[in-house]
Amino acid sequence: MKLTTVTNVSVDGVMQGLGGADEDRRGGFERGGWALPLFHDEAETFLGQIYQRADAFLFGRRTYEIFAGSWGTWADPGNSPIWTALNTQPKYVASTTLTDPQWTDTTVLSADVAAAVGELKAKPEGELQVHGSGRLVRWLFDNHLVDEIILLTYPVVVGQGTRLFPDAGSDAALDLVESRALPNGITAQVYRLAGRPQYATD
Repeated sequence: MKLTTVTNVSVDGVMQGLGGADEDRRGGFERGGWALPLFHDEAETFLGQIYQRADAFLFGRRTYEIFAGSWGTWADPGNSPIWTALNTQPKYVASTTLTDPQWTDTTVLSADVAAAVGELKAKPEGELQVHGSGRLVRWLFDNHLVDEIILLTYPVVVGQGTRLFPDAGSDAALDLVESRALPNGITAQVYRLAGRPQYATD
């Protein structure tokens, strides 16, 4: 099973609090809701197509709780591929603190997460998607468990907040598989991991 991360980021790499003013105020973050004014029409269709490909979802605890409290409680709108995917496909949560998930078809991975993810990836086909879940994405990246990265980059510099990649961490070469411009200046890039980068020696 291919593991794909799907992340909405600002031009300066911020992924925190994209959905609303009070979505995630950790660290005194005060600029939430920066993505929603730009996200509609073709961008929504593009993301919906990505969700439709998923055979299962993997979340960190915080993102899981945000999704479970929204997508997991809303009535079926009848025309949302995102709602349908999230409410019909299996969900896995990497957490040592979540003990009683309320969202249907949720499994908590609390012991050896690397082994559990390895078992999912060992399935012969399908796609395991990670949406948001910045801390988990960085851990998966550092442990070489990511196969494909999808970035939706928004034309805004947020100027504060948690970034997708920290100042120090693992390096990786990427092959660009697809790139497209969406309305409102959003760009979508699809990358596959391609080993370590080459560095100039002189």
